[in-house]
This record gives sequence, structure tokens and C-alpha cells, in this order.
Amino acid sequence: MSIIALDFETANENRASACAVGLAWIKGRQVVRVEERLIRPTPFRFSPFNVRVHGITAADVANQPEFMDVMSSYFPDLANSLVIAHNAAFDMSVLRAALDHRSQRYPTFSYLCTVKMARLVWPDMTSAALPVLASRLGVTFEHHQAGADAYACARVAIAAAELLGVADVSEIPDRIGLAPGALFETGWRPCSSPRVPRA
Repeated sequence: MSIIALDFETANENRASACAVGLAWIKGRQVVRVEERLIRPTPFRFSPFNVRVHGITAADVANQPEFMDVMSSYFPDLANSLVIAHNAAFDMSVLRAALDHRSQRYPTFSYLCTVKMARLVWPDMTSAALPVLASRLGVTFEHHQAGADAYACARVAIAAAELLGVADVSEIPDRIGLAPGALFETGWRPCSSPRVPRA
């Protein structure tokens, strides 16, 4: 099973407005590949708030491909994989909204939220924010850059697997009582745990 960390940045408050995607592929306990692509959002509008968060501007993406042109090359990898995301509720909603906006079916995969995972694996931490976790784990990255966020998310999941003594990230849910979420052609279900409030 492929394990891939996924992160989206959005141009505005509309979840369909993905303007960047980052992916990090995990093999065993190693990140073996990281990619980041800019996306021209539709409609083409950037909120000043979002620009302050990630630094991506309209000029940066004016000549970039649109959502399906970028993501169609990644869907074969995502299909039937285990996808992980930090605050997966957000990233999965971006993916769903962007596909809904284009009347496209969802890819099929299961997914884990590393926020919920972290709250179970490191219950002593007062925050499960990605920069806080990364600092604890000695991971240096540039927050709100999609590729860097995907890489940091992957490293969090790998650290959790190491702490739990499991072979890879796919074995974490059974150890901590985390129910994977899923995306499938006609719907979805959230990643959840009876001990962690849904994000």
C-alpha cells in the first residue's frame, strides 16, 4: 500500500479555491519523494488573508494549470492508497469541494488525520499544531508551503510509528484506536476516534 501525505493551500475562503498542493511519499519509515505544484484557482480570486498566510499571489499562479490538470497526474498514486494530512478535515474538504465544483467523482482511498493521531500519541502536548509538533521532533520546515507541510506531516506520522514500535504508518490506527476516514466515488467518511473531538 502506498502512503502519501497531502496538503493544500487555498486562494480564498472558498474550499474549492486550491492554489497549491504538496505531496510526500512514505516508504517504511522514510520520506522518499516530495512534490509541490501551484494551481490556478477557479474562480480566480485571492483573499488578502490567505495571501498573508501562505504568500502565494495571483501573479504567482496566473500562468499555472488548473486543478484537474494538476491533480489528474496524482490521482493514480492516490487511488487505493493511505493518505495522511494534518487537519485532514480541511484538506479533504478542499479536495471534495474542488471536485464537486467540476462535477468530478472522488478518487478512492483511506486517510488519517495527523492532528488526531498526535493527540493520542503525545497526549502531554498542549498543541497539535504542525509547527509545534515539528519543533518537538526536530523537523525544520517552512509552514504553509504545501510541499513542506506535506513533508512535515509525513515526518510526524513516521515519528508516531517509531514511538509505537510499528513497521509503518498504516499500522498506527489499530494501536491507538483511530478509525481511518475514506473517500470513495460517491461520498466520504471522516477519520475519527472516540477519544478525540472531530476537527
